[in-house]
Amino acid sequence: MSFHSFSIVIPAKNEADNLSGLLPELRQLYPNVEIIVVSDGSSDATENICVQNKVDIIKHQYSKGNGASIKTGARAASGEIIVFMDGDGQHKPSDVKRLLEKMDEGFDMVVGARGNESQASTGRLLANNIYNKLSSWISGHDIHDLTSGFRAVKREKFLKFLYLLPNGFSYPTTSTMAFFRAGYSITYIGIETAERLGKSHINLLKDGVRFFIIIFKIGTLYSPLKIFLPISFGFFCVGLLYYLYTFINFHTFTNMSAVLFMTSILIFLIGLVSEQVTMLIYKDSED
Repeated sequence: MSFHSFSIVIPAKNEADNLSGLLPELRQLYPNVEIIVVSDGSSDATENICVQNKVDIIKHQYSKGNGASIKTGARAASGEIIVFMDGDGQHKPSDVKRLLEKMDEGFDMVVGARGNESQASTGRLLANNIYNKLSSWISGHDIHDLTSGFRAVKREKFLKFLYLLPNGFSYPTTSTMAFFRAGYSITYIGIETAERLGKSHINLLKDGVRFFIIIFKIGTLYSPLKIFLPISFGFFCVGLLYYLYTFINFHTFTNMSAVLFMTSILIFLIGLVSEQVTMLIYKDSED
């Protein structure tokens, strides 16, 4: 193995109990590696735990969100590769080595993909399967785990997309789709996650809706015509069927048919323009 220099970035909000077990193990496995914990407005003993384990800590004066913590940590990291881990203790420190081994094969991003047995609940399992299928359709690539927060990336390439990342919990979704759109190489390794201590900061219903919104937002950035073309075609089919109905029964072409046809054309043209805008967004992402 010939790992490049790497940094470990851990976003955390009131995760002192979990960090007290995670950080000593990380420090034992990787004694000389830069470990950065971004405390997102924590009010517990997170800072003390970091000091005790000799890891760097960056404090947000108030909670800005998981994505904001990721951006802060990415800017501060000095390694060529950044390994992102959740601060809830679910990710195994020993799996960091497996991510890096895969990165050493020449990939730009390696994602730790959770199996069905590692999902927190049946609801999350179902939701993640839907996210994976939708994003795979949008991107044209097989996405094994869209929302996994355990991943290794090339820092230089990751920083190019910071402006796209939301401040909430959807940074894995956005970064994965952005890397695919830019033509970077992504692969997956299977991982098992442990049960977290304490209560999760993710609200399944609220953040589930946000994930869907993010998927479609990234869809319009990744391949807009895959979003706009089916909608345009739908309006066209409704307009055509309505026209046939009115023509057969009343021998007329109604204003409603005209509106539906015009809407179909406008949506298609918006998709074409969006496709050109997308190309401009990613034109500077090439090496």
